[in-house]
Amino acid sequence: MNQEFEKGGQFRKLNLSDMAQNFMDGLQLHTDMLAFNLASREAVGESAYKKRAAAPQIMPSGKRHQNFEQMQAYARDLLIRQVMNDCINLSSTALNNTHFFFALLKESKGDKEFSKDVQELANSRHKEFLKSPIWEKFKILKNNYGINTDYEDTILGLLVAIKALVKNNGILEVVHFSEFLAVPLKFKIKKLSIEQEPLVEEKRVGRIIDEEKVFYPGDSVVLTDEEIQRLLVTVAGFADFLFKSLGSYAKKIRASN
Repeated sequence: MNQEFEKGGQFRKLNLSDMAQNFMDGLQLHTDMLAFNLASREAVGESAYKKRAAAPQIMPSGKRHQNFEQMQAYARDLLIRQVMNDCINLSSTALNNTHFFFALLKESKGDKEFSKDVQELANSRHKEFLKSPIWEKFKILKNNYGINTDYEDTILGLLVAIKALVKNNGILEVVHFSEFLAVPLKFKIKKLSIEQEPLVEEKRVGRIIDEEKVFYPGDSVVLTDEEIQRLLVTVAGFADFLFKSLGSYAKKIRASN
């Protein structure tokens, strides 16, 4: 879907396909970097760590120097926090990118060209959206454009998980929850399932499914390396949902006007 609008006296073209591809390309880079970091951590041995730690021949506070096992645990803790934070930021970016399209379509009633008044109204809506916390962004999509998503609890759950990881060594407590998310904590993480196709011998098909992870107060928020990787796939699924919803919204609003 291409949309034209005027900015600074010139017409610019918004291309949904390009936006979606650019987002997925950036997400792939995050995915590859995570794989590289996980592979690097697996390959590092104690001797290599000791050699690298001793290379400067002086330490800021040698008595506080961490041994190999301590640093393995610390590095993984930092990694999972970073991935969760990346997933939240990437999800917010997907929301921000698509919302501007939603706002333009709503104000223009689906027209393919936008008047100056329409652009100003859409920009005003979008500025308010950008200032909103991520849980409010989901409410705006629902209330203003009728967009509901099963990804909301998973993405908002990452905020709760990070609180537990940062403030309580990963142990979940009721106090970590907020008004936007109820107990328990639930993640739906994308997974590839290989299944036998009915009535067809020796033919197996791949299907993407949701694997649910549930955490109650008192539980440790623990994910395997593969589950951490699949969180990024879940974000990709959420972005794909938004892009497709935008196309459906455009058809719906044009049909009603």
